Amino acid sequence: MAERSVAFAGVGDERLLAAIAGGDRDAFAVLVARHVRSMLALAVRVTRRPDEADEILQETLLKVSELAGRWPGEARFSTWLYRGVLNASLDRCRRSRGEASVRPDLVQARQRDHIIAEALTEIPGRQCAALALHYFADLSVSRVAEVMDLPVAVVETLLGRGQRALRGALVRRGVTGVADVT
Repeated sequence: MAERSVAFAGVGDERLLAAIAGGDRDAFAVLVARHVRSMLALAVRVTRRPDEADEILQETLLKVSELAGRWPGEARFSTWLYRGVLNASLDRCRRSRGEASVRPDLVQARQRDHIIAEALTEIPGRQCAALALHYFADLSVSRVAEVMDLPVAVVETLLGRGQRALRGALVRRGVTGVADVT
């Protein structure tokens, strides 16, 4: 495996997907190693639950292995992966909305996270992705631009519009200040 991993070191994600489609497990291991930390960090930040984040990542990676042979190539793989993890994380937040915890601080944190996650679902896709990548995944604006395959100026515009849209979505939920969600 180590020799194959080195052979795949400079290979792009799309070529790794082609190798994965051919059954190459080493290519899959390289692809996972390349993206697992940032994807897990994103899922943890969105869900605030490491156990759920791990499940989300596993489900997303399963989809990668299933999709490898049919990759449409319309967007960069990393963009699709970030978006897939983000959507799965937001879905998980919506589904667990009804769950309650005995600890009041955890209930309060989950309520806040659910309110924000719900509000994010109202925001147009590219704005939501830009906000999540920048604020939840802690990516720089230039890295978000790279992941989304957009110019930096467009990402800055998406972030500005996304912040305004998120603020509006929160106001519609009765959140007018920090005290409303803390």
